[in-house]
Amino acid sequence: MRKILITSIMLFLTSACSVYKIDIRQGNVLEPKSIDKLKVGMTKQQVLFIMGDPLLKDPFHTSRWDYVHMLTPGGGKTLRKQFTLYFDADRLSRIDDSQLETVTLGKIKYR
Repeated sequence: MRKILITSIMLFLTSACSVYKIDIRQGNVLEPKSIDKLKVGMTKQQVLFIMGDPLLKDPFHTSRWDYVHMLTPGGGKTLRKQFTLYFDADRLSRIDDSQLETVTLGKIKYR
């Protein structure tokens, strides 16, 4: 009888350790289909229609928009992607996708 009681308590205590942790997504969704539609020379309104509002709009540099996406898998390390657009006279002048690779915060990991 005592063995059954001890086994039941051990099973109960170990089952509580396996708590499900959710994935946390923050920022803009960066889909390759949308990014491929961007062309140099597009207006800000056209870019907004395709990509949506950027996560970061620097009030001191209105010609730069940063789209950032971060994913923290349940209990894992945070993965970050960044995509930057530059404008000149309200027209898209440059697309910087050099940080579009998945980067693990703390250690750089390319996919």
